[in-house]
Amino acid sequence: MGSADSKLNFRKAVIQLTTKTQPVEATDDAFWDQFWADTATSVQDVFALVPAAEIRAVREESPSNLATLCYKAVEKLVQGAESGCHSEKERQIVLNCSRLLTRVLPYIFEDPDWRGFFWSTVPGAGRGGQAEDDDESARPLAESLLLAVADLLFCPDFTVQSHRRSTVDSAEDIHSLDSCEYIWEAGVGFAHSPQPNYIHDMNRMELLKLLLTCFSEAMYLPPAPDSSSINPWVQFFCSTENRHALPLFTSLLNTVCAYDPVGYGIPYNHLLFSDYREPLVEEAAQVLIVTLDHDSATSASPTVDGTTTGTAMDDADPPGPENLFVNYLSRIHREEDFQFILKGIARLLSNPLLQTYLPNSTKKIQFHQELLVLFWKLCDFNKKFLFFVLKSSDVLDILVPILYFLNDARADQSRVGLMHIGVFILLLLSGERNFGVRLNKPYSVRVPMDIPVFTGTHADLLIVVFHKIITSGHQRLQPLFDCLLTIVVNVSPYLKSLSMVAANKLLHLLEAFSTTWFLFSAAQNHHLVFFLLEVFNNIIQYQFDGNSNLVYAIIRKRSVFHQLANLPTDPPAIHKALQRRRRPPEPLSRAGSQEGASMEGSRPAAPAEPGTLKASLVATPGIDKLTEKSQVSEDGTLRSLDSAPQQSSAEDSPATEEPSQAWREQRRLSSASASGQWNPTSEWVLSWKSKLPLQTIMRLLQVLVPQVEKICIDKGLTDESEILRFLQHGTLVGLLPVPHPILIRKYQANSGTAMWFRTYMWGVIYLRNVDPPVWYDTDVKLFEIQRV
Repeated sequence: MGSADSKLNFRKAVIQLTTKTQPVEATDDAFWDQFWADTATSVQDVFALVPAAEIRAVREESPSNLATLCYKAVEKLVQGAESGCHSEKERQIVLNCSRLLTRVLPYIFEDPDWRGFFWSTVPGAGRGGQAEDDDESARPLAESLLLAVADLLFCPDFTVQSHRRSTVDSAEDIHSLDSCEYIWEAGVGFAHSPQPNYIHDMNRMELLKLLLTCFSEAMYLPPAPDSSSINPWVQFFCSTENRHALPLFTSLLNTVCAYDPVGYGIPYNHLLFSDYREPLVEEAAQVLIVTLDHDSATSASPTVDGTTTGTAMDDADPPGPENLFVNYLSRIHREEDFQFILKGIARLLSNPLLQTYLPNSTKKIQFHQELLVLFWKLCDFNKKFLFFVLKSSDVLDILVPILYFLNDARADQSRVGLMHIGVFILLLLSGERNFGVRLNKPYSVRVPMDIPVFTGTHADLLIVVFHKIITSGHQRLQPLFDCLLTIVVNVSPYLKSLSMVAANKLLHLLEAFSTTWFLFSAAQNHHLVFFLLEVFNNIIQYQFDGNSNLVYAIIRKRSVFHQLANLPTDPPAIHKALQRRRRPPEPLSRAGSQEGASMEGSRPAAPAEPGTLKASLVATPGIDKLTEKSQVSEDGTLRSLDSAPQQSSAEDSPATEEPSQAWREQRRLSSASASGQWNPTSEWVLSWKSKLPLQTIMRLLQVLVPQVEKICIDKGLTDESEILRFLQHGTLVGLLPVPHPILIRKYQANSGTAMWFRTYMWGVIYLRNVDPPVWYDTDVKLFEIQRV
């Protein structure tokens, strides 16, 4: 039967379904089979032939028919899973039902009255109307559907290679089959890489798309502040009820991490061979991050130390979360497994950067946001993995792509979410001493980026990119400034030698943030100055030798520090500073930042194309909620300070009794500041001015400025190199105040970020699934879809 005929028949069935006002009996197989038995429709056909308006009409006008359609489609999947899908006809039925459910489910989820439907048992709806054995008929439809999909994902000759030697052997019994022997790809816990099979990959992909659609009920619930709402679909699928949980988790992880889009290392190879693996890898990455959506702040996560056992999962740890995917992820512990995961993620994240050397030489992947979420989950749930990442300079293979994405997206309103996750990952890494140490490695890779050319280390790269984001990103990035500077503070005690370019960038930021109009125009702006002073103090006290460039820059810009020390606090001066605010807000001035020429081959960061769709995001917690303060002891161990009182850190300043939500709002408005709600007082300025940690820098200037001036007069010098040489050999031993303890602000899990990740992840998945457009134009509640 031709495909044009089958489309016609399928369309006729859909029309009948929408026009029948009488319920159609579940036993009327002749009617229901039209939807899946004789048709060969692609998923795109199903989306075209079942319009949204008609699904909604059936839902409103003949609900029992929609219920029966869903029930019968699930029943067919269950039958396929039980029989093992040996015939081509059975496989076709399974795929057709899978596509139909993918089409219909979002419309079930968008209506609150229908939401419980899949979780109710269907009374007396056994095959042919007879009640079945109590056990199965009592299962909610959702559970039957999920278990059938899990079985079908390990179905020989359908989604995995058959292990039969010959056709004479009886078919592999799908119930006794050990799916751990059928893992899709070599990697964690599995050594054998099966022959690639295009048909199997396509079938897996369709079933994973259905699974993702089942999980997407989360999109139809508004963001809950406590984020405790457990997704019942994910909860059941990742529970011990699913006997394939371990092999499926492993298959998804290995499929993503083993993927090489380059095509066997031969440039331009992808132009010769179509890569059917990529759609499967994308789907696998999306399903994986959704199953790992788990609020680590509210659950006990397994501890770091456990003895190593022979298996891929570490059994010595206490039982982890109920969600088996999170549990397995947190228990991976073998070095070779960590190496495989890290190399895979780094390879894929670097892929868009390769494009810039040899344009179009490799296939450009689009799922870097899903990979960043996956990397975040790995570091958040598996501390051993985090330590492994930081143990060698491999972490830089993650850092460079993240800095590339941050720099590239800084002007694009539709990529605010990407900016946030990149910064969150760097904040998490910066809480570990090793990250700061690794940054000292010279940066020689020349990825064309729209930043000034410099010679230096990865620390210089990080500072130059952060400076670019702060001075030339768009307005909506302001809430990230605290995070960006916290990362610099965290790594600063370990930075052995900043380049002149990076040193000048840091001083330019101080100059911009310490103008009176900026300091007085919002309740928390002065925190940025505190962070920068902390950076300078850490480097002067702990890395003075080797940082003559920074010391020289501080001496050259000494007036900025003197102005801060003499900041006016009287009402007329405050009023005068704020008068500048009445004019249109100025972006941070770039004057004096000495922008060098950008790197060769780079393109400027572009704003979003008008009309680009973006998903809204919930607000992120303030830096005080995101991090907890720890003090580094003499022996390098960390002691949490959040219970103990601390002195003179930025957050201490009594920033008027405003809840943090209000000040974020306040800060957003303050630059436009027609609002005029924020009125700084003399008392307020004095309260934090007295805490500015200027002693170390003032002492440095007091000692070095006269010496530098003397050299200049004696030798008639205008030449920097001579002064730098003097500073390189200078010492301040015994002249500076006693070094302060190093303060690190470590990321701490909290429900605010858990909720942020949930909205961000689902927004990405919504926007990336356009063919077919699974959720497009349905009434999602978790976020809003907006046009830039």
